[in-house]
Amino acid sequence: MKSPANPENESQRLASLRESGIVETGDPARFDRLTRLARRLFDVPVAMVSLVEEESLVFKSCNGLRYATLPRNISFCGHVILSENPLIVNDAREDERFADNPLVSGEPHVRFYAGFPLRLPDGATVGAFCLLGFDQRDFSEEELALLQDLASIVEDEFEAITEATTDQLTGLLNRRGFEQLANFAIASANRRAEPLALGWLDLDKFKAINDRHGHAEGDVALKAMSQLLAKAFRDTDLLVRHGGDEFGILFSDTDESGAWIAMQHLQEEANAWNLTSGKPWKLEFSWGVIEFNHDDITDLPGWLRAADKRMYSMKKEHQALDHRNK
Repeated sequence: MKSPANPENESQRLASLRESGIVETGDPARFDRLTRLARRLFDVPVAMVSLVEEESLVFKSCNGLRYATLPRNISFCGHVILSENPLIVNDAREDERFADNPLVSGEPHVRFYAGFPLRLPDGATVGAFCLLGFDQRDFSEEELALLQDLASIVEDEFEAITEATTDQLTGLLNRRGFEQLANFAIASANRRAEPLALGWLDLDKFKAINDRHGHAEGDVALKAMSQLLAKAFRDTDLLVRHGGDEFGILFSDTDESGAWIAMQHLQEEANAWNLTSGKPWKLEFSWGVIEFNHDDITDLPGWLRAADKRMYSMKKEHQALDHRNK
């Protein structure tokens, strides 16, 4: 058996998958309708929509089998994401990659596989629309074209989910997307006994940018801030424009002191940007960090309020300093 390798852009691919929100959201019935249709159209016992996570396959729909997940290292779909082309296996027993795969040599005794790669709007390949059969079979060009059409419908659904959870101006998560993924991250961190920290920031003097230079220039400032966030932090950190000029960073597997250091790095990046931007205004912000404490903080809203309170303490200090310097 040949386990699938990781794509060269694996960290970016996983970040795109996580930030899209499609793992946790999306009406399963929409995908189930497509896999039911695929079983009839292709006369196969199994049709699935899979997402390839770091170590496992997650199924948005698995019609014909009772799998919720599968290990990535034995999956056929893990091979699909390595190429822009579909993967067709007419007889897995005759393919060196799969001949001794436990899904082939044991239950459910897969013989035939056809998988078409599924992409997000940003181009990241995150899974497959796939068909399974328990007998050897051929797959015609006409059938392949039909499978591609079904995969395109799934990608349209992915795009709708992504748009619903993404801030259109900055490309970061919006409030809805962040809340969905943050609740998932809290539960995951609790289960793994890992620290989780939140950085919260608000632009200083943003109203003055809008008033003096126009709202279009204000949008430039918001986009510049989002780009600094993406540059300064890891792919595994969740970035959100929570509303207006308010941004947040959820630091995975990071305690409060680590988040504090990361936010200081962001401040350094902003200072460097201000020196070379050529803008008549500066990117300035106030921020606060707080670690999630499973004993004292019981939910996401309480965590956000605590982070906002710490951010506001710094903002008052900045305002007092500006007043003294006038």
